[in-house]
Amino acid sequence: MAKSLDGVLIKKAHKQERYTLEEVKHLEACMDPVTGPLYFMTHFLKIQHPVRGAIDFVPYGFQVRLIEAYHNHKDVIAMLPRQMGKTTCACGYLLWFTMFVPEAQVLIAAHKYEGAQDIMNRYRYGYENLPDFIRAGVISYNRNTIEYDNGARIQATTTTENTGRGKSLSLIYCDEFAFVQPPEKAKEFWTALSPTLSTGGRAIITSTPNSDEDQFAMIWTEANKKFDEYGNEQELGVNGFFSYFAEWKEHPDRDDAWAAVERAKIGEERFRREFDCEFLIFDETLINAVKLAELSGSEPKMTMGQTRWYKDIDPKLTYLLALDPSLGTGGDYGAIQVYEMPTMIQVAEWHHNLTPVQNQVKHMREILKYILERGAEKGGAPQIYYSVENNNIGEAALMVISDIGEENFPGLFLSEPIRKGHFRKFRKGFNTTHRTKVSTCSQLKNLLETNKMKINSKALISELKTFVASGLGFKAKSGEHDDLVSSTLLVIRMADVLADWDPKIYDKMTEKITEESMPMPIFISTGF
Repeated sequence: MAKSLDGVLIKKAHKQERYTLEEVKHLEACMDPVTGPLYFMTHFLKIQHPVRGAIDFVPYGFQVRLIEAYHNHKDVIAMLPRQMGKTTCACGYLLWFTMFVPEAQVLIAAHKYEGAQDIMNRYRYGYENLPDFIRAGVISYNRNTIEYDNGARIQATTTTENTGRGKSLSLIYCDEFAFVQPPEKAKEFWTALSPTLSTGGRAIITSTPNSDEDQFAMIWTEANKKFDEYGNEQELGVNGFFSYFAEWKEHPDRDDAWAAVERAKIGEERFRREFDCEFLIFDETLINAVKLAELSGSEPKMTMGQTRWYKDIDPKLTYLLALDPSLGTGGDYGAIQVYEMPTMIQVAEWHHNLTPVQNQVKHMREILKYILERGAEKGGAPQIYYSVENNNIGEAALMVISDIGEENFPGLFLSEPIRKGHFRKFRKGFNTTHRTKVSTCSQLKNLLETNKMKINSKALISELKTFVASGLGFKAKSGEHDDLVSSTLLVIRMADVLADWDPKIYDKMTEKITEESMPMPIFISTGF
């Protein structure tokens, strides 16, 4: 039905009203500074039921507390399971806010355009079903923006890097904030919005969780740090946000029997994310999302320049070092990984995007020297193997190694075996193809998910959380990097070669495919 300014679905601006005594009492109750929003929503808000049509809003206990949280705190972040009515509560509160806060400037920011439209449609439905004596008159009634004769204005849009920038907002509502993609967009949006909030604007953020490293997770984590320096618990987090959480069990229509059916329908991982509100990755990552949530990493025990060391050298063990070179011009990162064998424990890591190839190779040599010297200090001589990915820029790294002289690098330079019938000119190092990458990704997946490999680097764990399915393989999500993952994959390929020589490494590597191992997902696509 087309919207009209003739009072059919909306109230005309500056319309004169005659109020009964009962209507005046209702208005006074709606304007109560403490209970006004809840009174307004329970007496006048109608919501659209898919079967029953327009019905009165009757909030559950957890919804009452949520509405009170919205009203009683300047900034609120709420994490709730799916289908708990969090958007309905927010729409009802925004409707009250624009009706009873003169000159209110409200912005709705959703992760998708369809989401913004859905919220606005719910808001409009609530407005159109209000009695005239409650609602403000309309000056402008468009698809995405409504302006009222009390000076209030509400607008719905998608979340972008510039959403809200330069606006004087009274209240911003961010819906499903954890699913704004790419994650960098949410961070830029929050950076642009912060000045508005610091000058008095209010924020309501709601979402089910996604990654534990996105902007929603960061705000949630800080909002739950509520202890001061003396150990006293505060109402607000260190970022000034009030955090609100409700369990799925608080919904009267949900019990253990419901949960069992839902788990069977969507799987344990999705249930834990969507209903238990665990920070499990939503995307189809190489590593199982539950396993990724368990990986925590550790702080380096020592740093040498830009090299992070997580474990001391054991002269009785074997060490593998892999360099995945880059141009060093500020784009992709050059990365070095060091693992000990046969334990498959990460020992050290180097990562930088402004270091020229020549210096990347020199960093590799310095790390090799440290391993040898540290082993000698402990009365031994660890076995050391190193290699380089020779694709593209890798050719330049091989030339630098040749110029310096392999004899000046501690350890043995390892190269992939030459396949029979392969007449191409032999090149040192390892060449990565689609086939070798998919195969090695499968090995990495099994090693981590069966606890036969230990990662200490938080940066590497972070990359694994954005290392997702793409076509027939895996790669970093748009805007993210996977250089630490690539250098780790190279270490695994090196270990495969060494497994033919060293029985201990062979035993470790042949254990990687077990009955408990999770299979690689199968994807049908036209490209990598």
